[in-house]
Amino acid sequence: MDTHRQILHVDMNCFYASVEMAEDPRLRGKPVIVGGDEEARHGIVLTASYPAKRRGVKTAMTLNEARRVCPEAIIVPPQYGLYISYSRRARQIYNQYTDLVEPFGLDEAWLDITDSPRLAGSSPEGVAREISARMPQELGCTVSIGLSWNKIFAKFGSDFRKPNGFTVVSPEAVPRIVWPSKVQELLYVGPATRRKLNRNGIFTIGQLALADSYAIKRLLGKMGEVIQSFARGLDTAPVRTYEPGIGDIAHEIKGIGNGITTPFDVEDERTARQVIWLMGESVAQRLRAHGLTARTVSAWTRDAETLCGSSRQMTLERPTQLTSEICTAAAALACAHVDFAHGEKVRALGVRASQLSPASAWVQLDVFGEESRRQRMLDLDRTIDELRFRFGNHAVRHLSELADSRLAGIDAQRDNVVHPVSFFA
Repeated sequence: MDTHRQILHVDMNCFYASVEMAEDPRLRGKPVIVGGDEEARHGIVLTASYPAKRRGVKTAMTLNEARRVCPEAIIVPPQYGLYISYSRRARQIYNQYTDLVEPFGLDEAWLDITDSPRLAGSSPEGVAREISARMPQELGCTVSIGLSWNKIFAKFGSDFRKPNGFTVVSPEAVPRIVWPSKVQELLYVGPATRRKLNRNGIFTIGQLALADSYAIKRLLGKMGEVIQSFARGLDTAPVRTYEPGIGDIAHEIKGIGNGITTPFDVEDERTARQVIWLMGESVAQRLRAHGLTARTVSAWTRDAETLCGSSRQMTLERPTQLTSEICTAAAALACAHVDFAHGEKVRALGVRASQLSPASAWVQLDVFGEESRRQRMLDLDRTIDELRFRFGNHAVRHLSELADSRLAGIDAQRDNVVHPVSFFA
C-alpha cells in the first residue's frame, strides 16, 4: 500500500449559511436557514448554521418542519450566484498551494499537496493549518480539513471533527479513528447499503474492511468491492486537475435539478404536469446557460400524507437541452407513479438532468431531418432565455401560470437546486 501521497480534503462548514453570514455579519451566531419561500409554503432546508442544527434543524427538512423545531430561525432564500463566487474564491486560495485541485461540489475540494510542502517551506500539517487560518480571514467562512494518503480517508478526516476541525488520518491512526466509526460514515455507503450491511452483522468500517471479500461481493456486487477497498485504505484515485477550459459547471455539477414543495397539495395530473413543466423549464434554461446537454432525465415526487418520496428516470435517445424534450419526459415520469384518480396527493415535485456533456460535442444527426425542427425549438428557447435575462424570469410566462393563481408566485429559475459532483466522474 502506497502511503507517500499527501492529500487534503477541505470542506467549507455550512457553506450556504456561512456565505450569508459573511455577507451580513448581523446573522453571525444566530440560527440561520437557507431555503425556499416560507410564506408561500414551498422549499426545503438546503443548509443551516450550527445554532440552527443544535436546535434540531436538518438538511432536506421542509421549512414548516424546520420552523416547528426552531421557531426563532432566520430563513433566507438561496443566492446561487453568490455561492459560486465564493467557491471560486476558495479555489483561488487552494491553487496557491497546488495546481492539483479537484472540486467535489461547490463547498468541498481535494488538494494533492505531496510536493507543496517543499515549495512552501512547510509540512503537510502546516499547509493545512495555513489554509484553515486564511479562509475565515479572506472569505469569512471556516473550513474543516482532513489529511491522509488517499482521497477517501482525507474526506473522512474533514467530516470527523466539525466545525473548523483538522484531522490527520495516517496509516497508524486508521484502526483507532476510522475503523470504529459507523459504516455509513464511509463515502458512498448510503442508507440502502447500510441496511444491507447491518442485516449481515457489519456495523462499523472496520468490520467492513475485515469481512470476507467474496461475501461482500455477493451481497453488494461490484460496488461492494469498491467500498471495501475504501474501508481498507486502498483507494488510489488521483486528484484530478481542474481544467478552466471546460468550465466550472462541468467539474462542480454533474446534474442540474430543481425541486419545489408546493404552496398547496397537488391533487390532479394536470396541475402536477404544470408544476413539473415549470421545474423542467428552469433545468433546461440552466443547461443552455452552461453550454451543456443531458442524456438522462429523472423526476421525483413526495406524497402529501406520508411524505414518502419516489423517483424514476429515463435515458433519452439523444442528448438535449430543449425545454420541450426535458419537460415532456419529466412530466411522464412524475405522473406515472402517482394515482391521482384514487385520491393520492403530492406536496413536492422535482426534475433533474444528468449524464451531462458539452453542447458543442459531436452528435449523430437524424436521417429524417428532425435536427432542423430541434434547431428551431432551440432558437425559440434561447430567445425566451434572453428575454428573461434582460427583464426577469416572469417576463415570459405560460398561460397555465396566469390561469392558476396558485402558480403565479413560483420562480423556478431563482429557486434552483445545485447537485454535487460524483467521486466516480
